Amino acid sequence: MSRAMRCQSCLPWGSWAQLPRSLAGRRGTRSVSVCAAAVPGPAGRCFLRKILHTSSISLPRGCVRYRGDSRESSAQPGSSHHGQSQLRNVASSGAIKKHQKSLSAWFSHQPNEERQFGPSFSLDAVHVDPVIRESSLEEILKPSPDLTIQNQLQQPRRKVISLHSLFDVDACGRQVKNVVLYGTVGTGKSTLIKKMVVDWCHGRLPRFELVIPFSCEDLSHSHAHVSLRRLITKKYQHLRDVVPVLEASNLRVLFILNGLERLNLDFRLAGTELCCDPNEPVPPSAIVVNLLRKYLLPEASIIVTTRPSAVRRIPGKYVGRYAEICGFSDTNLQKLYFQMRLSQPGCSGEESQDRSSAEQENLVEMLSRNLERHNQITAACFLPSYCWLVCTTLHFLYFTRTVPPSQTLTGIYTSFLRLNFSGEVLDSTDPTHISMMKYVAKTVGKLAYEGVMSRKTCFSEEDLRQCFEVEMKTESELNLLEVFRSDVFRFFLSPCVQPGKEHTFVFTIPAMQEYLAALYVVLGEKKTLAQRVGKELSEVIGKVSEDVAVVVNIISKVLPLRFLPVLFNLLKIFPRYFSRVSGKDKDAIAHTMAEELFKEEDYYNDDVLDQINSSILGVEGPMRHPDEAPDDEVFELFPIFMGGILSRRNRAILEQLGCSIKNLAAFEIAKAMKKTVIRKGRKGLPPSELMDYLFFLHEFQNERFTAEAICSLRAVNLSSVKMTPLKCSVLASVMSTTCHEVEELNLTSCNLDSGSLRTLFPVLLRCKALHLQLNSLGSDACKEIRDLLLHDKCVVSSLRLANNPVGEQGARYLAEALAGNRSLTQLSLLHTALGDPGAEAIAQHLAENQHLQELNLGYNSLTDAAALRVVEVAKRHETLDKVHLYFNDISEDGKRALDSLRMDRDGVRALVFLTAGTDVSDYWSHILNVVQRNLPFWDRERVRQHLALLLQDLESSRSQTANPWRKAKFLRVESEVKKMLGKLQDGSL
Repeated sequence: MSRAMRCQSCLPWGSWAQLPRSLAGRRGTRSVSVCAAAVPGPAGRCFLRKILHTSSISLPRGCVRYRGDSRESSAQPGSSHHGQSQLRNVASSGAIKKHQKSLSAWFSHQPNEERQFGPSFSLDAVHVDPVIRESSLEEILKPSPDLTIQNQLQQPRRKVISLHSLFDVDACGRQVKNVVLYGTVGTGKSTLIKKMVVDWCHGRLPRFELVIPFSCEDLSHSHAHVSLRRLITKKYQHLRDVVPVLEASNLRVLFILNGLERLNLDFRLAGTELCCDPNEPVPPSAIVVNLLRKYLLPEASIIVTTRPSAVRRIPGKYVGRYAEICGFSDTNLQKLYFQMRLSQPGCSGEESQDRSSAEQENLVEMLSRNLERHNQITAACFLPSYCWLVCTTLHFLYFTRTVPPSQTLTGIYTSFLRLNFSGEVLDSTDPTHISMMKYVAKTVGKLAYEGVMSRKTCFSEEDLRQCFEVEMKTESELNLLEVFRSDVFRFFLSPCVQPGKEHTFVFTIPAMQEYLAALYVVLGEKKTLAQRVGKELSEVIGKVSEDVAVVVNIISKVLPLRFLPVLFNLLKIFPRYFSRVSGKDKDAIAHTMAEELFKEEDYYNDDVLDQINSSILGVEGPMRHPDEAPDDEVFELFPIFMGGILSRRNRAILEQLGCSIKNLAAFEIAKAMKKTVIRKGRKGLPPSELMDYLFFLHEFQNERFTAEAICSLRAVNLSSVKMTPLKCSVLASVMSTTCHEVEELNLTSCNLDSGSLRTLFPVLLRCKALHLQLNSLGSDACKEIRDLLLHDKCVVSSLRLANNPVGEQGARYLAEALAGNRSLTQLSLLHTALGDPGAEAIAQHLAENQHLQELNLGYNSLTDAAALRVVEVAKRHETLDKVHLYFNDISEDGKRALDSLRMDRDGVRALVFLTAGTDVSDYWSHILNVVQRNLPFWDRERVRQHLALLLQDLESSRSQTANPWRKAKFLRVESEVKKMLGKLQDGSL
């Protein structure tokens, strides 16, 4: 009978909401220990592959039977005094201490992903124990109620047990020897085992005198017969003197078997013979079976980790205790993990300690508030693996100062999947040996893609049935589906927490839906019925046509049937023809990517990096009313992930996961996409959409493609985009693929600082018009701007720094830049708090400049002396012909002195008022437009006073002229000023 038919936990196909329990009693409280690093997934399962090898020594022993616990084991004869003395001599010789040191060094090793995406943490720095609950085989096998948040909270709480108490006596007082520790993907099994080993190495697990860990993945790859002694000494050479006395002593030994689902165990006597001799070579699986049977080393303790689907491979009579890892079932555990992880020294890079500490505390506080709201992220972070992903993503968003190719958002998600799946097959007993990630891409990817296309994030049971069960045809497919539902389903999908949607499912992390949808498309799984049939037919014909053609050619030499070879040669053409037609799939993938990247309905959303930030930290403000219509779902990460998956690095990682994307396929997709993307990228994109486009090019990691796309961008407008260090790094990285000059770079109101300018320095050098208004740029930033303007490759001709707190010191730096710069023709320092000292500094160095044509010093509290000083220098300047001085504290005497300037005589024009003697200034509309544009950032009361003075000056000048044409012009300007004053007083401006 098949496993799908005989398994008591196999659920009715009509109910996807009924799944085996793994996160029951989520709100149970427990103690927390801080002692080891929390890194998700089976990266910890590969921990034994590089241990040094050595030869083995044999020693005979007896044999003992076992039935579940130590009371049913026949005791081994007591060790002699000589044996105990020998063991003490071995221990004192330092063999076990060397073993501890070796294990500690190996298990303290962090995966590449841990070092790559953030600072590296020691094992004793960051670890929060997940909740472990005692279970039973009956509870594992029986069906569970619907998988909803409410049902899980209402389930009876099982006993919480600590990691160090797993081998305590059971409820009947029997000493536990064999423990099965199980949990779904992402709950932290491998991390917990690493913690147990490190605890023993550091003397925090005194129950055992010797710990011997084995990776079942390694054992599954070994097909040669080997003895237990040889297996131990081969893996751990320091134990070569300890192994001979294991059975002759009372040494308390713990065997750790990590990842039992990788082994096919057969406990039948006909399948695995009894073996009690540690010197007898047998298959590795037979060693494991006999250790669990207690025929080998009956006094040894054993802990086995496995996924839920493989728990039943060990008969219940050989298990003393079942324990389930339930993840972080209390939000307090989640908060503690985030606080410890995000507060680590060095997490924020090389910024000042005070600033970085404040930013870290702010992140932790915002994340805690979002968790307290019980949003979907709270449900996601029950899995420790997703807590790691959240911290890694936040580190990427907030603390990335440079972006090497290894640091992309797609790379984070791809590495996250590698950490948790690591090329594992879904079911080791299935003959297809399909990788877990490949199965997820075909099934969950299809669900994700259909959700993206229909702009849907919540999925009903019918949606799940359509994606997972419709195409089930064979017993093997049903068995694979059962394993997936038991082990993997909750890693990707969880019950929705929104009121009224408790019986629907959402992706545990929203961005994971877009990633899997992108993987589904790029792998070519999105095929029509004709394409699937054509592919199968092509493969069949391709396999048989060559053999048949050879046979027919032989027969045709004997019989006059010369038309047969011609017929079969025609058949051989079909596969080649189909391969050409199937090449159109790449065009379809490229078309999908380009269309999704430039969807006009998404043009005015926040950029994708801000969207990710909001999904993790939440949106500050009042919560949405349940009856309020939700916003349309946005899937702008979908095309960006498609591009990121095609990068060489991510394709290499996906190859390890069993998802192969060939180089030729990636090349053809990029080639088909190039024209469409570059053509649409030339169009004037809104700032947030342009940032998404630049981020797509960064994720794509195709330097030639990026260079051609960037060359077509002559103006880059990112105004009002919050340019975080990451976004600045992305902009710098993408723009560095070419060296062409940029006509205009608009970074108005982008939250820039001196660090941002340092990051963007190579880009700013190549920009002719540079807009840096409204960025709170102080003296430190002006120092960076000075270095920029003094660089011999600087081409900046227009620089706007309006509405920045430049101040006196900043003005001195800019004055130094003016003295040595040869490219700048326009400089705007409107409303930059210069004051008279700042204006004096500008005037002192202005004479050394030979290229400046226009200087704006408006709204800087300049008095008559400073204004006249600047104008005097400007009169002697060779090229400077326009100085803006409006909205300064200039008296009537100063106004008359400035009004007397003549362009034809003095070579400079000063824009101070809306009048020019007895006429209206030619620049009156320009001055009023400047006021109107900047009013939201200026002191309204001061603006009102200046407008009143301008109106008074207009009326006075109008009364002094008898020219009716001039009077009409004065009245028109007066009406504009009065209208602006009226709106200012009403608050409508």
